[in-house]
Amino acid sequence: MGILFGGWAVARGDKIRERISAAAFRLFRQKGFLRSGVDEIAAASGVTKRTLYAHFGSKDELLAQVMATQAKLALDVFRTDFAPNAGSAREIVATLFRDLGRWASTPRWAGPGYSRLAAELADLPGHPARAIARRHKSELETLLAERLASAGVGDSHMLARQIWLLMEGAMMTMLIHGDPAYIDAAADAALVLLAGRAEGTETNPG
Repeated sequence: MGILFGGWAVARGDKIRERISAAAFRLFRQKGFLRSGVDEIAAASGVTKRTLYAHFGSKDELLAQVMATQAKLALDVFRTDFAPNAGSAREIVATLFRDLGRWASTPRWAGPGYSRLAAELADLPGHPARAIARRHKSELETLLAERLASAGVGDSHMLARQIWLLMEGAMMTMLIHGDPAYIDAAADAALVLLAGRAEGTETNPG
């Protein structure tokens, strides 16, 4: 489930590209994008640097491919685990934070790799991976809004954005403090937001 929150998973596909991509995201996760060299990625994937460049024109292109692949896997997980009939809005929100807490409690948890990589590109506004990251986060936000709307939540897009902000903030704070209580606190805040939205709907039915 960690893939949904910015963890990593291995995709299947062309064997050589798969090996290169798998080696790249392992190194990017461990060392970051800027500190991972092409020679190191090629060696880790068991190919020559020439072969790597034959499949990916640059390290930037490789990062974009890795992030696009991880984004697709995360969206697939969300669609499977949070189908339109996933339950009440409270169940959807509680499940999100429950799964986040379980993932963050795994040994050697290192935070949301996807968001950490995107943050490395803050000074590179034209990098193709930044556009992929923005689109991915927007798609997750939209999917959550759709699920909340199907559960009867009004103004679900704003609530979905607030919930994702709480999750992202909880992950980064947990990474700093190592205390899962921050995720519990974020979950409580999300449920308060949800309850307030429900009360507002009842008070202002129009």
